[in-house]
Amino acid sequence: MKQKRNQKMKRITAFAMSLLLAVSLLGGCGKDSNKNNGNSGSKLSGELNLFTWDGMFPQEILDGFEAETGVRIRYSNFDYDEDMLAKLEEAEGGDYDLIIADDYIIEVAIQEGLVQKLDTSKLTNYGNLNPVFMSQFYDPNNEYTVPYGAGIPLLLYDPALTDVEITSYADLWNPALEDNIALTANYRVINGIALKIMGESYNTQNLDTIRKAGEKMIELAPNVRVINDSNTQDLLISGEVAAAFLYTSQVSAALNARPDLKVVYPKEGLGFGVMAAFIPSKAPNAEAAYAFLDYINQPEHAAACFEHLGYYCTNKAAEELISEEMQSLVVLPEEVTEGECIQNISQEAEDLHAKIWNQFKDACD
Repeated sequence: MKQKRNQKMKRITAFAMSLLLAVSLLGGCGKDSNKNNGNSGSKLSGELNLFTWDGMFPQEILDGFEAETGVRIRYSNFDYDEDMLAKLEEAEGGDYDLIIADDYIIEVAIQEGLVQKLDTSKLTNYGNLNPVFMSQFYDPNNEYTVPYGAGIPLLLYDPALTDVEITSYADLWNPALEDNIALTANYRVINGIALKIMGESYNTQNLDTIRKAGEKMIELAPNVRVINDSNTQDLLISGEVAAAFLYTSQVSAALNARPDLKVVYPKEGLGFGVMAAFIPSKAPNAEAAYAFLDYINQPEHAAACFEHLGYYCTNKAAEELISEEMQSLVVLPEEVTEGECIQNISQEAEDLHAKIWNQFKDACD
């Protein structure tokens, strides 16, 4: 279940890559237009063994780095975070120079000693990063990682198809929305909606609290028409449903097709996940990894990456360089300042979430 959850939250679909919702939460980092390339400015040698999902960078960025540094990029990809971790464990922290993966799996890799501490003096563009996406649970002191994109699932609805003004998760329980909601199949996030309504954390390990959230989820079942991970936005675009809870790339696709749809930043708070880069503990060419990190965090390069990527921009200095027509999609309202990452929890709590999810799906059938 966790594999599917994270694949859908963070992986890039071919459709999403043609769109943009590279949104950045507000942060206090000052803009730095310094175009010093740091390590990427010198002629390095050898190869950069880059390991991440497919399609994470525009080809011109990869080509530009190779031309500027003389380093050849060997790009290999994985489908699931767990596959990445298994290969990194087998290599005992070697084989790869730079890995970009999801927050929860990075926490495990750090705990297993498979990640080396960063020397930020080698990153002249480090100050361009948005601190909102730093100091997270997997790297609270920013010792190991550099954020590269984030996802925030959101509510979206068609005001022409319902009289309900949706401003919160709780509004989804309105009887007027019977059989009129589409949900993604991310069980920790969807169960988490009920937890947020209750004023609880996504990551509570109190089993009684999780059970109460499960009871609330059953009450939502009559309003749910579809639970689906793939192209869930199509149901909203076509008018088959009035409201939907969507992944970042799906929100982008829906707004691109239907600008009249309304985005909702729920009153109860947002959840978000961060993709971050790290250098394995025994990276064969760590210097090339530093050079690449510095290169992609130059503001103009970061802007190109996030317009391609389709996830929220984690480089504050790049925001003003993102194309004007995309500005309304890439920056959250100023009042939205907080979010909560979904973290690893006890196996007992995880199993209970899975049980509740199955019960909820059965009730929706």
